[in-house]
Amino acid sequence: MVGENIEGGLYLPKPTTDDLSELLNILPPHINETLIAQPDVSDLLEVVIDLGRIPSARLFNREINLSSREVSQDDIDYVTRNIGTFGDDNRAGIERTLHRISAIRNRAGSIIGLTCRAGRAVFGTIKVIEDLVQSGKSVLLLGRPGVGKTTMLREVARVLADDMHKRVIVVDTSNEIAGDGDIPHPAIGKARRMQVVTPTMQHSVMIEAVENHMPEVIIIDEIGTELEALAARTIAERGVQLVGTAHGNTLQNLMLNPTLADLIGGIQAVTLGDEEAKRRGTQKTILERKAPPTFNIVVEIQDRDVVSVHPDVSVAVDGLLLNHPVPTEVRSLDENGDVQTQKFEPKTAPVKTSRDRRGMIAPEDKRELPRVYLFGVNRERLEQLSREMRLDLTIVNNLIDADMLITSKHYYQRKPQKIRDAEAYNLPIYVLRKHSNSQLRQLLSTLDKRAKSTEEEEIPLESAIKEAEDAVFRVKNGEDEIELSPQSAYIRRLQHLVAEKNSLPSHSIGKDPRRRVRLLRH
Repeated sequence: MVGENIEGGLYLPKPTTDDLSELLNILPPHINETLIAQPDVSDLLEVVIDLGRIPSARLFNREINLSSREVSQDDIDYVTRNIGTFGDDNRAGIERTLHRISAIRNRAGSIIGLTCRAGRAVFGTIKVIEDLVQSGKSVLLLGRPGVGKTTMLREVARVLADDMHKRVIVVDTSNEIAGDGDIPHPAIGKARRMQVVTPTMQHSVMIEAVENHMPEVIIIDEIGTELEALAARTIAERGVQLVGTAHGNTLQNLMLNPTLADLIGGIQAVTLGDEEAKRRGTQKTILERKAPPTFNIVVEIQDRDVVSVHPDVSVAVDGLLLNHPVPTEVRSLDENGDVQTQKFEPKTAPVKTSRDRRGMIAPEDKRELPRVYLFGVNRERLEQLSREMRLDLTIVNNLIDADMLITSKHYYQRKPQKIRDAEAYNLPIYVLRKHSNSQLRQLLSTLDKRAKSTEEEEIPLESAIKEAEDAVFRVKNGEDEIELSPQSAYIRRLQHLVAEKNSLPSHSIGKDPRRRVRLLRH
């Protein structure tokens, strides 16, 4: 791989092993020849072959068409003859490599499309979290698809097995981590690999690994079902370190997922007595963490070499449930490959004041707009429009002081370092389609509406619980039944808990997105 210039510095790529020729050789000759001729073929991410369409390839920085003629059934058959057998999840591989081929089938079961994804073992990907992995605590990796979670797991397995000399078992569903075939890819080092016959059996293989092979560490990719979450808790309770990935980009996503919330302790509705609720200054029904978390540490992978770390999941979850967000630790690698760590405290907007007629200091009624950082946006024009609209706009010069980044579509698509930093800090980004006055006015109107509603909006969870509490009170005072407002499955579950704790029957009615809870007297 060739280095990239980033913000004036040279990005030094990590050593990789990709066996790319093995992937290219399974492609039909006319597609293979086009790819080989590309100067940046080493940056290949995936090849897409769909029946009746032009074949294409996606590389790190661009997409290209690979032929002038449409894909035929013979082209698809050519690929399938040269790879392993497809499993129940429609995935196959190439023996002794990390490449993955996924199939799309028609209603009759015939393959009509293929996604051929290049798999790479990248050494050094866990440098930003190496100390966390080596601490012996269980670590959960989150992030969007394609951000590198599985690549990181491979490196974790190798480092713990080879450098830390631990007994490591990789539970490898679809042979994603250690490659196709019976012999694991060298990328996992001395770690042992247990294959999973079908994804539905992943949880049982996890338990089998603990009971039969005495591991010190278990590596697991894509925990996605309630049975797998339960198996993970069982493993952690036996003192085995877990390093895994799960669906979801952030800790908050996980908290709102009823299937996977158990990984971070689970969430339950608790009804307090009048005295306790008064002492705490809360409503009677509150949300609390149900149990100790399965994973001690959560790492949100924001981008290549940029992660956000919650070093104590218990503290983070408890804080979020109380609406007291805890500081976030953002780690990244600089151009020299050194780890840079920054802690970001939750922002609290200053209280603005003014003087009344008697000269006394009093809170100002005017609400403050979010503080914005501009990237590629004309500051003078935006300030002029804000004055015309009589809005108090604060433009800051440092990203860390901002509540929002504003940029143009042109810059957002290029993803320069500043925008990647904003994403790493979980900073909202507003993208302007055009640099016209109408677009800027629309932006300012949006910021004004947001500022006006900030103090009036309740957290959706709190609002839903309060609605359920009010309904319980009304039913107990004579009403036969009450329907609550439509909610997600997870929030409905919490509303049912409120009814159950007050000995009232309840059930869900309607279809999504209008599905809602109905409370009954008897």
